[in-house]
Amino acid sequence: MKKMLLQSAEPIERADMPDGCGPLTPPLSSSVKPLRQQVFEAIRAAGSIARVDIARSVGISPGSVTSITAELLEAGLIEETGPPQRDGDAGRGRPPVALSVRPRARFVAGIKLSSPSHSAVIVDFAGNRIGEASAPRAHARHATADVLSETIGMLDAALEAAGLARSDLAAVGLGVPGFVDSETGTVTWSPIMAERDVPLAGLVADRLGIAVSADNDANLLTMAELWFGAGRALPDFAVVTIEHGVGMGLVINHEIYRGAGGMGMELGHTKVHLDGALCRCGQRGCLEAYVADYALVREASTALNWTSAEREPQIILESLFSHAKAGNAAARSIFHRAGRFLALGLANVITLFDPGLIILSGARMRYDYLYAREVLAEMANLSPATHRRGPRVETHAWGDMVWAQGAAALALAAVTDDLLGAQAGGR
Repeated sequence: MKKMLLQSAEPIERADMPDGCGPLTPPLSSSVKPLRQQVFEAIRAAGSIARVDIARSVGISPGSVTSITAELLEAGLIEETGPPQRDGDAGRGRPPVALSVRPRARFVAGIKLSSPSHSAVIVDFAGNRIGEASAPRAHARHATADVLSETIGMLDAALEAAGLARSDLAAVGLGVPGFVDSETGTVTWSPIMAERDVPLAGLVADRLGIAVSADNDANLLTMAELWFGAGRALPDFAVVTIEHGVGMGLVINHEIYRGAGGMGMELGHTKVHLDGALCRCGQRGCLEAYVADYALVREASTALNWTSAEREPQIILESLFSHAKAGNAAARSIFHRAGRFLALGLANVITLFDPGLIILSGARMRYDYLYAREVLAEMANLSPATHRRGPRVETHAWGDMVWAQGAAALALAAVTDDLLGAQAGGR
């Protein structure tokens, strides 16, 4: 049997990573980007770095680094920093100088829309979270006008916490569950929206007068891992999210992979049972129809004679977990069945992509039956025999704010591209 290594995660600010944010890419891996952008991103990823180390990191000459950093300093995007001069250093020349991103050069916002709550963060240009807000939300699907009002309300609450105004923002990132065309910012379908094919990013941008990018929320949780977490130094990894639905994000060569139409990696809507259980997307047999919140509530309502009319779905879930822990056979069998379907989905991820790391994340990671060693053993058994080593598996039970932080990373990336990318005339 192949071995799958299961690890618990540290907080998202990992001690073995530099203080900066963003992918830690090796030299020459971002050759399609202008050198000015590569230098800036190397500084932001390191947090604080000397010019000679920038040259080594990007793979260019010290002279080129000096020229490019002079431009970035003049533009106010970076600043010189360094250790304070020690006693007795007078007359020994200038102390060593490092470069860092100037935090107040730009501010962005990240917003996650979901049930049962929305969340928002404000992040400076160096990636520091400086304000946040959250609010409960009803499970029902809302009209587009209501979703717009909720989005603006979350943004204003986070701005107030940060002591900033809308005019201080350079961009907004928006995460939404469901099918999202990231190129156009159109929400084709979402379990939280009553209408389909809603150009949500454009509608929010029109209301704010600020550039807005939108993406599937699982992609943005993956962005959080890529920019702030376990994936910063990894070229390839997968994130599988289990909450009110099942999502997936995939990183290939330090970049989010979204597919040709921008809506790939919908693991929750891959089919695991022909003509099976009804999924909230309207089709049958989807993976999430056996693993997600509403699937567990449905099974509990049937097997244990609990109804959502008598109890809230969250209360049913907590009761189901408590009964399983106490040894209730029916409750344990519900988690066992869900775990087997999850193992099947993960085995398909391994077969298709052979990632070095799979991160299981989301609020349902509290329910350890879903990632018990039996589930990982089943995942190994269902994977091809050729995949002998198998991936490392970590579980990350982050809170809602990390999803919004991933949305902020999307906004940071967009602002960086606008300022320093090829479309900005970067060299």
